[in-house]
Formats: sequence, structure tokens, C-alpha cells
Amino acid sequence: MKPNEIKRKKPELLAPAGSLPVLKTAVIYGADAVYIGGDAFGLRAGAQNFSPDEMREGIAFAHAHGVKVYVTANILAHNRDLVAAEAYFQELKEMKPDALIISDPGMFMTARRVCPEIDIHISTQANNTNYETCRFWHDLGAKRAVSARELSLKELEEIRANIPQDMEIETFVHGAMCISYSGRCLLSAFLTGRDANQGACTHPCRWKYALMEEKRPGEYFPVEENDRGTYIFNSRDLCMVGHIPELCEAGIDSFKIEGRMKTALYVATVTRAYRRAIDDYFTDKALYEANRDWYEAEVRKCTHRQYATGFFFGKPSAEMQIYDSSTYVNDYVYLGSIEEAKCSPDPGNCPEKKTG
Repeated sequence: MKPNEIKRKKPELLAPAGSLPVLKTAVIYGADAVYIGGDAFGLRAGAQNFSPDEMREGIAFAHAHGVKVYVTANILAHNRDLVAAEAYFQELKEMKPDALIISDPGMFMTARRVCPEIDIHISTQANNTNYETCRFWHDLGAKRAVSARELSLKELEEIRANIPQDMEIETFVHGAMCISYSGRCLLSAFLTGRDANQGACTHPCRWKYALMEEKRPGEYFPVEENDRGTYIFNSRDLCMVGHIPELCEAGIDSFKIEGRMKTALYVATVTRAYRRAIDDYFTDKALYEANRDWYEAEVRKCTHRQYATGFFFGKPSAEMQIYDSSTYVNDYVYLGSIEEAKCSPDPGNCPEKKTG
């Protein structure tokens, strides 16, 4: 059955949260689900992350608002990790998150044994690039596969058409892009000893590089696009808020926003823009088209790199890279949050106030 023959359901909007306050922000600003990490076994060791007590509170808060919580445990595990992972999954079993995000087969088997009642989503780290891979994980009991970032919309449509209907597809639609296949990068480990696949990436793809000839050690030659240098691995950020119809028509079940190290302001801004875009599209496609400029303007109000559409419409050109700077675009100044709005003492200036 082709995707356009399936009655489309509204996709889930999945937001990141690196801390309890950000989780609550994501919930309030319209996320259908939030993904978080604990103190271990996730790929964002640099994030604030959740203590066990914070995780319990966050799950309870989200569930009280009808929002799901997915917990990352997507490191590529070494032998030394497995005993602690079993204890961690036992603890999560009592907290009752809605799903675990896993990439490593050993971690997958441990989770299935310890907490079989919790759904498992296969992380993008597992290189989910074809429908046979998705079928493989489905046969083992996985509920969802997070697609590799290097897939086009056409490839995603083909995956949807060739996997069981109860196997869900989750796809990154917004946020930072990685220089390597689905985040499987060894550059950080090679240059600094900090392993990206253990959550400790130093982001060397954003660094400025120079050229050194092997017989002239210590003599560096600049590689420059202009006077600010050239950042040869520095990718633009992904933004698909202007392409909601195409994403829906591809049969994607969950739209994922990247950014567990982002601020509450970033999560609020981006989540709200995508929430409105999705809701408008499912209300009336004409309404979505009328408001498209607003969505795209809104996501530019938070700190970001220059935006692009990644691999969705084919392999990116050289324009996908930012060669002259590794800094963010930040055209707006955050002044504060409105916590409460009070009416004027004069009832005449407050139409909604019934009494003085």
C-alpha cells in the first residue's frame, strides 16, 4: 500500500529536553512527546540531564498533561557498561517512561529482558537507512525506528510502503546536522580521546582547521575562504517547518526536534512554531500556506546556524556547509519571560473582567 492510500494521521511532535525546566517548557508549548536523558547511557553527556528524582517528576508532569516521555540509552556499549545498564533499566522500569531510545543490540536485548513492557525506539545511531533494517528491528520487538538523517523524502516513502503499519518512523525535522553518517563519528575520539558514541563529543566538526606539510612540522598554512577562515566540516542546521505537507505525505509518524543541550527559550520557540504549523496544516492546507512565512520567521528568532533542508530533497550541495564562521545567528535579544498578566484596576480597561 502506498503512503498516499493511507489515511494520514497527525504526526507526533517530539521535543528535546536536557533538564526538568526545559521538559516542562516543551510540554507547555505544545509537544506531544519529549525525549530526555539520564545521568548515563545517553549521547549528550554535556547536557544537564536528569537525576532519578527529576526524571520521576518530569514523567509525572508530562503524563499529567497527556504527553509521552522517551528516555535515551543510545550509547554504543562496551562490556563495562552492561551490568550498570541492567540496573539502570530496572530503575526505569519503576518510573514507567513511554519508550527507551536504543541503538546498541546488546543494550536492546538487556532492555527487552529487564523491562519488556516499555516500548523500544531504535536510535538514528543504528543507521536506519532502509526498510529491511526496520523490518529486522520490528521482528525483534521494536516499536519505532528513528531514520538516518541522510535519507531523502523519496527513500522515507519507500520505507513506509515496505514496513508493517505498526512500525513507526521518527525523523529529525529541525536542528543541528552531523558531519558523519547518523552521528557515528570518530573524529572527536581521535583528536581528543572523547568518544562521541559514548556521549562525550567535542564537536570538532565546528573547529577551524589549517594545513601542515609533513616535512615541516609546526608550520601551519591557513585554509581560508575569507579573513575569518574556513570551517570545512561545519554544516548548516536543518529546518523543515516550511515543508510540513511533504513530511506528512511521506508517512512519517513523529517529527523530531534536535537539541537536548538547547535552552528553554529555544525549545519553546521552535516547539511552538512546529506545533502551530502542524495544527494549521491539518485544519486547512490553505491556512498553513497563509502562515508559512510566520513559522519560518519564528524559528529564526532563537539562536541558530543558517538553515537548510538537509538530505530531504536530494544530496546537499556545497551550499549546505558554512565555510566562513562557526558562530550562531542571533538577531533577536531575549529580555525575559511573562509569568503573569494582571488586568488594570479600572474594569473598563479589562473587557474580560466581570467585576471591579
